[in-house]
Formats: sequence, structure tokens, C-alpha cells
Amino acid sequence: MSRISVVGAGAFGTAMAIVAARCGHEVMLWAHDPKVAEEIAKSRTNPYYLRDVPLDSKIHPTSDLAEAAAFSTTIFMVVPSHHYRHVLSDLLEHLTAPVHVISGTKGIENDTLDRVSEITSSVLGSERLAGFATLSGPTFALETARGDPTAAVIASEDLDFARDLQRLLSCGTFRLYSSTDVVGVELSGSLKNIIAIAAGVVEGLSLGMNTNAALVTRGLHEITRLGLALGGKLETFAGLAGMGDLVLTCTGSLSRNRTLGTALGKGKKLDAILAETRTVAEGVKTSRSVRDLSERHRIEMPISTEMYRLLYENESPQNAIHRLMSRSLKPEGMG
Repeated sequence: MSRISVVGAGAFGTAMAIVAARCGHEVMLWAHDPKVAEEIAKSRTNPYYLRDVPLDSKIHPTSDLAEAAAFSTTIFMVVPSHHYRHVLSDLLEHLTAPVHVISGTKGIENDTLDRVSEITSSVLGSERLAGFATLSGPTFALETARGDPTAAVIASEDLDFARDLQRLLSCGTFRLYSSTDVVGVELSGSLKNIIAIAAGVVEGLSLGMNTNAALVTRGLHEITRLGLALGGKLETFAGLAGMGDLVLTCTGSLSRNRTLGTALGKGKKLDAILAETRTVAEGVKTSRSVRDLSERHRIEMPISTEMYRLLYENESPQNAIHRLMSRSLKPEGMG
């Protein structure tokens, strides 16, 4: 039995705390909002996320980062990407020994275009970072938490560390596959959210499965092109972290990004959509980062570009689809 501190008590953080407890570990679950920690302690459920899934007695809620830091040297970071650097910097103040960091965060920082692994190295440095891994794959929080059979990927440049975590967090209904492709797994988990928004737009416009299949396929193509340019491995984009997560997020009703896209497709404005939900659709902020990354590396990403225009330039879904369908004709393997 081990101890794990899960930093972030949203839906996925709570789900991973449940998985870790199910595997026999003691878990400290940190919530930014003290009310969330108090409600978890009182009701043994997370009333704001996954309210119908009971939490094991091995899960100990807190809103005190110092307590989370003292509890374990294995830190599972599951906070929104735009808060990641800030929360990790706050956590650093309480660390007294090097820590192993697992990331469940899916996104790319807007200002720096850093991936989460790069942010982690920058904030903690070699003195406080003993190892880093990222976990991603087709893992809707509710289904993972309630025990539906689920498979994902754990990636670290240190294969032994990835395999250690694979054994630590695999049990019963949750199965991990190990990888050394941190870049590919991080980019797959981040970029698929943009394509999922596009899939929601397709749904909101009442378009059919032909459109959706073309979108998912071409979406995977542009994710792969950028991923390979940044050092990812082809097999990652064809696996659970790539194609698997993309298919799930573009077709599943539990997808926050797809739900947001559906509302956009029906004509609702982004500000109004965001004001109505407590959850975070990572694809909104990631679309800005990916626009900048694709321009920096001269990678054509037409779907992602149109989603950026929809989200930030007040473009209409109809015009976006018209531009995608009227692009110059080319062989399938090209952009």
C-alpha cells in the first residue's frame, strides 16, 4: 500500500482518487474550494462532481496544500491547464523533499505554449522533481469512477517509473499501458479537445454521421502531423491516448468539449455557455495555443484553425464548414 496526493477535486481528479483507493492506496484529495472538501468529508461523495459515486474511506479530503504536500511524495496533478503552473508553484512552497509528479491535466499553456511536463520541470527544477509521468486515454470521469472497464496510457521518459505507476494504479476495472512518449501522450490529450468541440458543432447543426466520421478522421490526421513535428511517436496517435481518446470525446455524451460545441452549433454565444457551467472545457483555451503552435511550426491544421475562429473571432459554424469543404483538393496524406 502507498500514499498518493491527488491535487484537484474536479470530476477527473475525484475519479482518479477513487481508482487509487480501489487499488488499495491511501489518498489525500485536495480541493481548491474548502466547501468541496467539507462536503466530501460530510457526505462521502463529491456533490459538485460525481455526486452519485460513493468515496472510499481511504480518500481523505482537504483544502490545505501543505497537508497534501506532507501526505505523500507522489503527487497526482489534476487541475485545469491554465491553473497548473500557479497551483504547482504554491505546492512547491510546502515541499521538503523531491516528489514524483503524475499529470492528468490536458492542455497547453497559452502564454508560453509549454506542455504540462515542461511547466513541471520549470517550476520544480531538478532539486524537487524526482520523476514525471502523464496519464491520458479514453477516460470519462463518471464511467471510470463507477468501475466501468477502462484502459489508458501512463507515459514517462523513465520507463521503469512508468512501469512502477502502471502496477500502482492498475486494478480490477482500470488498466494502464506504459509508454515513454510523453510528448505524444500530452499532445493527444490536449488536441483532441479541439476536435471534440468541432464534433459538437456538427451535432448542433444536425449534420449526420458522414460529417462526424470525416471530422474525426481528419482531426486525427492534423493532431498526428503536429504531434510528429514536436517529437511524438506515430504509434501513440494510433493508440489509446490518440485515436481512443479522440473517438470517445467526439462521440460520447459525457464530453464537456463536445457539449460546448453542440451549444455553439445551435447558435449560443461562448460567454453564455461558459457562464452556465462549473466544469472546464479545456479545448477552448487549448485552441489558442494550438493556433500559435501550428503557425510556429508551419503545420496546416484546418479544423483547429476554424475552431479558433469560432471561439475567438465570432465566426459562424456555417462559414467554418464552408471553408473546410471548399479547400483546395489534395491527396489524403496531405493537410
